[in-house]
Amino acid sequence: MERTFVLGVVLTLAGLVGYGVGVSTPYPGRELSLVGIMVGITLAAVGLGGGGS
Repeated sequence: MERTFVLGVVLTLAGLVGYGVGVSTPYPGRELSLVGIMVGITLAAVGLGGGGS
């Protein structure tokens, strides 16, 4: 599950950077950065809670 957490953190950070760039310079598809942030947070949460068997 560590890989899932790391992927979530990376995706969240990439989404935040994309959002920041999109605020200063509009570009096509910038709304996808919000999706990246949401999916990244979800993956990070799943990676943290994955104590499983």
